[in-house]
Amino acid sequence: MNIKNSILSTAKKTIDLESSAISNLANLLTDDFSNAVELIYNSKGRVIITGIGKSAIIANKIVATLNSTGTPAVFMHAADAIHGDLGLILQDDVVICISKSGNTPEIKVLVPLIKNANNKMVAITGNIKSFLGQQADYILNAYVEHEACPHNLAPTTSTTAQLVIGDALAICLLELRGFSSKDFAKYHPGGALGKRLYLRVSDLSSVNEKPKVNLTTNVKQIIVEISEKMLGVTAVVEDDKIIGIITDGDLRRMLTKNDAFIHLTAKDIMSSNPKRIDENAMAVDALELMENNGISQLLVEHDGKYAGVVHIHNLIKEGII
Repeated sequence: MNIKNSILSTAKKTIDLESSAISNLANLLTDDFSNAVELIYNSKGRVIITGIGKSAIIANKIVATLNSTGTPAVFMHAADAIHGDLGLILQDDVVICISKSGNTPEIKVLVPLIKNANNKMVAITGNIKSFLGQQADYILNAYVEHEACPHNLAPTTSTTAQLVIGDALAICLLELRGFSSKDFAKYHPGGALGKRLYLRVSDLSSVNEKPKVNLTTNVKQIIVEISEKMLGVTAVVEDDKIIGIITDGDLRRMLTKNDAFIHLTAKDIMSSNPKRIDENAMAVDALELMENNGISQLLVEHDGKYAGVVHIHNLIKEGII
């Protein structure tokens, strides 16, 4: 076997092994899981998630997922907790301890301190009979038969299992809270993801020029209007209502069909009933309409009246595409 095939074989074996372990997690779910979710949902406090080593890294990720989906969460490193950070835990907080073995020295020191403060504790552990498992109010079983590491040493499959359980917790809480895409946008205002959820057509069209002509506008004036407004298009408007559109493409087609065109007007070359969108629609809806119709501009309306143009370049600039 050459080196490339050997690499691919190892990668596939790793993926298959972890995927099988993750599938088995569903068989390990008990009432403790639903009870833990209800505990967190009904809590007046936050979720404090702690761990050490690789479990601490997973704890950080679960904290980020919970915070972004409506459940306030804070990370507390297990080693730092017993050297002062225990003050992070407030009276109504729920503590989640993550540990594969459930028997690490730091966990053995930390767990009694949490119990003494009367905070409810949830364990995510691969060993339900461990010290952590015996002390926790609720146990979320993250048992895996074997790490992906060929020596069964490096935390791989086990940390993936912890992560998946954290995701399951977050999604269950999300659904209980009725957390919507609008809520998600509120917590993710930056970047392309947030923009796809909150950016409206008016946010884009308002920065553009507003090219328009009427039915009797001659070809020369039409060319000037399209060139000056730099959107490759103009609306044909009558009484503030959109009745047609003229694009760069329409002008090119007109030139190929007519040797003499000075006498032509907008009425002769426009396309009737153009695609349009309301200015309050989401920017992603404008993108979908453009993609479905193979166009790069949309005329925008407000209360049925012409309000401007949104161009595919606006969507690209904002990172929607």
